[in-house]
Amino acid sequence: MRKTKPKKRQVLPDPVFGDVRVTRFVNHLMRDGKKSISYDIFYSALEIVKAKLPNEEKSALEIWKAALDNVTPQVEVKSRRVGGATFQVPTEIYPGRKESISMKNLISFARKRGGKNMAEKLAAEIVDAYNSQGGAFKRKEDMHRMAEANRAFAHFRF
Repeated sequence: MRKTKPKKRQVLPDPVFGDVRVTRFVNHLMRDGKKSISYDIFYSALEIVKAKLPNEEKSALEIWKAALDNVTPQVEVKSRRVGGATFQVPTEIYPGRKESISMKNLISFARKRGGKNMAEKLAAEIVDAYNSQGGAFKRKEDMHRMAEANRAFAHFRF
């Protein structure tokens, strides 16, 4: 590349939990620059999660983190042209992209869900991801299955 890579921006921790991952998640959740609405949706979703899982000894934030870890993919396939043919080459994902993919999947499948409002949809998706089911978890499983099926092309890695 000709230009230097842009510097990573420092993300400030969120006001309630003091966690940077929460702020990143809220930034992915945000639409049209409405950050305060995104924070309201996220915090109310965590309250709904706590109400749905009352006998769980973990806090709502720990449940959310566990759900995020459950939907985080380890490998993905990338297209690579070799001699006129296009191969799906399985590659490992670097940590920042892993986190970003898992957050985006969780949010997109929550948006597709049926439900009253976004907080309830997000809470339902978090609970499903925590229990290793739901759309975001299925997406991760599909990514892993695709990488496993194309393992023969791993030597084309770039």
